[in-house]
Amino acid sequence: METEREAWLKLRLEKPMDPDLLICDPHHHLWDRPNDRYFLEELLTDTGGGHNIAQTVFVECRAMYKESGSEEMRPVGETEFVEGIADQAAAGKKGTPAVASGIVGYADLTLGSKVAPVLEAHIAASKNRFRGIRYISVWTPNPSDIMAVHNAPKGLLLDPKFREGFACLQKYGLSFDAWLYFPQLVELVDLARAYPDIAIVVDHIGGLVRVGPYAGKDDEVFRDWKSGITALAACPNVSVKLGGLGTPRCGFGWYKQAAPPGSEEVAKGLAPYFNWCIEQFGVERCMFESNFPVDKASFSYTVMWNAFKRIAKGFTSQERAALFHDTAAKVYRLPTI
Repeated sequence: METEREAWLKLRLEKPMDPDLLICDPHHHLWDRPNDRYFLEELLTDTGGGHNIAQTVFVECRAMYKESGSEEMRPVGETEFVEGIADQAAAGKKGTPAVASGIVGYADLTLGSKVAPVLEAHIAASKNRFRGIRYISVWTPNPSDIMAVHNAPKGLLLDPKFREGFACLQKYGLSFDAWLYFPQLVELVDLARAYPDIAIVVDHIGGLVRVGPYAGKDDEVFRDWKSGITALAACPNVSVKLGGLGTPRCGFGWYKQAAPPGSEEVAKGLAPYFNWCIEQFGVERCMFESNFPVDKASFSYTVMWNAFKRIAKGFTSQERAALFHDTAAKVYRLPTI
């Protein structure tokens, strides 16, 4: 049955721009929540809008955990589930994207060195698709002010026990996806400098927030966010995902409109942030992401990629290839398409 959100999204239909451009979507989720199922069928409906989605990377969302066994091992259930989805997609009809070509899971890095068996279990549960760990470190004094679902302990990235667990990623050749808010970027800079041999991927351009205590302070927020991004870009082991701004906390308000925004409107809103990231990191360390189904709150999958293509219109074909596919494939060590 069509949801109210899906009916709303259909109020703004667009044909895909530059439909042959190869795309790797390096950030999407799969889950089954109350009145909110997003499995392979739903993902393929979105990716089937006409853009050339060649492969994807699944990023943990605390779903499909094991219901028994030790607490620290239960997240391995998510990897097992996604591995099954990847196999299902691979066995599908010709032209189906290589869904979950890379898998980013969760492990409690505050276990310190004792997290090693959990990492090994994730790797064993995957047919060479497991690529890294995401540990959500978002923290804000009053989560409800910015509609936050998660709130980690303050200063998590600086915690010695967390860092002991983080250091284990290097042994297994795993990367780290960082999800935090922009005032915390200074902590991530410290972490990246302390562990220069571990690849770090910054999700959602470093956690832009423009609601609650940040509402009406766009100049101040932009200045502070830019400062953090610039410092991160000086760390060669860090790359950044361009996306994740369709959520209410980013302050664009698209989800409240009578009709969804078109790609031109979305591109205009996102361009200042994306262009700054590209200027600082270079295309070889930037990748467009969907963050679906989370960003589906504001726009459709087809409109979103059209917006990204509008932003990248002035780049060379080689630079566009990096932004839309090659950087993600390189960072997540994905198979050659």
